[in-house]
Amino acid sequence: MIDQPTIDRILDAAQIVDVVSEFVTLKKRGVNYVGLCPFHDDKTPSFYVSPAKGLCKCFACGKGGNAVHFIMEHEQMNYPEALRWLAKKYHIEIKERELTNEEKEAQSVRESLFVVNEYARDYFQNVLHNHIDGKSIGLTYFRQRGIRDDIVKKFQLGYSTSAKDGLAKEALRKGYKKEFLVKTGLCYEIEDGSIRDRFWGRVIFPWFNISGKILGFGGRVLDNRTKGVSQKYINSPESEIFSKRRELYGIYQAKSAIVKADCVYMVEGYTDVIAMHQCGLENVVANSGTALTEEQIRLLHRFTSNITLLYDGDEAGIKASIRGIDMLLAEGMNIKVLLLPDGDDPDSFARKHNATEFKQYIQDHEENFIRFKTNLLLKDTQNDPIKRAGLIADMARSIGLIPNEIIRYACLKECATILNVDEQIILNEIKKIVQQRKDEYIEKRKKEQEEAEKAKVLQTNSIQENIPDNGIIPPPPFPPEEPSYAPSDNYLPQTGWDKLPFYTKEKQLIKVLIRYGERIVCYMEDENGAEIPITVTEYIQADLEQDNIQFQDPTHRKLLNETLLHLHDTNFCAERYFLTHPEPTISRLAADMLSERYRLSKSNEQAIVKDEERLHELVPHLLIDFKLSILEEDMKQTIQQLNLPEVAKDPQRAMEVMKHYKKLTETLKEMAKRAGDRVILKA
Repeated sequence: MIDQPTIDRILDAAQIVDVVSEFVTLKKRGVNYVGLCPFHDDKTPSFYVSPAKGLCKCFACGKGGNAVHFIMEHEQMNYPEALRWLAKKYHIEIKERELTNEEKEAQSVRESLFVVNEYARDYFQNVLHNHIDGKSIGLTYFRQRGIRDDIVKKFQLGYSTSAKDGLAKEALRKGYKKEFLVKTGLCYEIEDGSIRDRFWGRVIFPWFNISGKILGFGGRVLDNRTKGVSQKYINSPESEIFSKRRELYGIYQAKSAIVKADCVYMVEGYTDVIAMHQCGLENVVANSGTALTEEQIRLLHRFTSNITLLYDGDEAGIKASIRGIDMLLAEGMNIKVLLLPDGDDPDSFARKHNATEFKQYIQDHEENFIRFKTNLLLKDTQNDPIKRAGLIADMARSIGLIPNEIIRYACLKECATILNVDEQIILNEIKKIVQQRKDEYIEKRKKEQEEAEKAKVLQTNSIQENIPDNGIIPPPPFPPEEPSYAPSDNYLPQTGWDKLPFYTKEKQLIKVLIRYGERIVCYMEDENGAEIPITVTEYIQADLEQDNIQFQDPTHRKLLNETLLHLHDTNFCAERYFLTHPEPTISRLAADMLSERYRLSKSNEQAIVKDEERLHELVPHLLIDFKLSILEEDMKQTIQQLNLPEVAKDPQRAMEVMKHYKKLTETLKEMAKRAGDRVILKA
């Protein structure tokens, strides 16, 4: 983990205008900068950058934050990856916590594998552009396929000569270890202990992860060199850094285009991806001939929920489409399918058309999965009621996988219309499937709990065996987790509370906490008459505790607790602390709350609402509003509980609900009294 001082240095060095300018053309407007938003199809500049606060925000789509958040969103990186990206840009040395010897060794091995792969990439590129065989065979092949030189460089394509140990000899000569050449799969060991190249006599397609690191390679043997070669395409074997089932070819080059278009095209092979890029369609990836996996789908889901499967119009392409549909549905993806004209694949079709023509063809011919699958399978069910019944069951199984109930119902209606059957028939089948999945999940959880209980018993026995002779049990290695907030204290809904009126008021309090948590809001007198300063955080906590009220959002409760924990740390600043928080959810929330401080007028001048000048008025006012609204909602929900038939039939439960209502009423009265008597001393 990157230590906090290093994070602070990175954030201090990262200039928001400098970072954003690498991806967006900015123009100065007053004290701010403005440009077209990179996160949606922006027609007029709506993306504002404030150098004073180090924040950016799109006032159309709402995305933004500090430099780290921008890189996370734009490059689809996690928090540590974004920090490392910025550290590299500003030449800041990353300092992390002390690793164990095992962790150091594992990290060293991974880094060594990446270094070796980078060397191999450079070697293959050099051979392609500078070696006589590379230019006459490799480059000629790419040009015959219609691939431009700029696209060759974009995908960092290469070539390996027919010498079976060309890379091995050169790498060993330059000091790269045999161990890592074998572990990456670039080479393999033969009986006499020497190593041979895996990709000899092939054009090379590097695989990148989303951050641009070389994971492995794919190689295609050329037509005039297929003699004695059984596989046209080969890939790097599984390694510590490369798993084909977890990666997608072209994801690094496509990620920004996918986010901007909010859609991805899925194809089969390397050349399909490359040809579509050259055509002008960059939001495309390939699973490279393997069956689509859950890991690949989840990787795509980080960028978009919309996918169009683009396959050949032959039988193999059709079967490939069918296989992947159910898995995509289960992961909540919105699916469309396009089968290209028979005899064409994405590669050949892209070479015949420009981007506009290709997009128009997709728009005109793509089908949602319901229509595609039913029309396809209906061909085999003509005049056969058994096969038709099987089709209905198959479609119900697919629809039942959709997690969103609204989308599931819409698909059900369309399927019933196409098949000309009663909706209820398909619905009954779906209910069976959904119930079966629930039962399987419950059974799985039950087994996991049983295994956890067994492990707990074994751990307890182990502890008892190791109790010292003095009988004193040593403390656990980590402190126990704090008990979570019990929703049984009220009748507020456990879900959907973020849509209720009080939640807006809760967010207002959190906004004040993030901006001014360490500021003094008032002074209280102690027993000796001395004035004690009370911070915003302490005031909020004490006031909520007085009425036994807590924030409903777990993240908000965590913000309050962490502020209380660090409040008296030297030079603590809540704003800074939460902006640099290691949890992206919290740091993004802080950035959003802080960016709302600034409102742009029609004259594009910045107006700042100086809440800090009236904290002694603002904080109590916000607290009263929040507590009143949450109590009102609780009373409303309590009355609804009394109207439930199961409560009305249970006298004991009804009595508990009425007692709770009475308690709420008394709290409300007490709050009103205190609000009228409250006197706040100005800071």
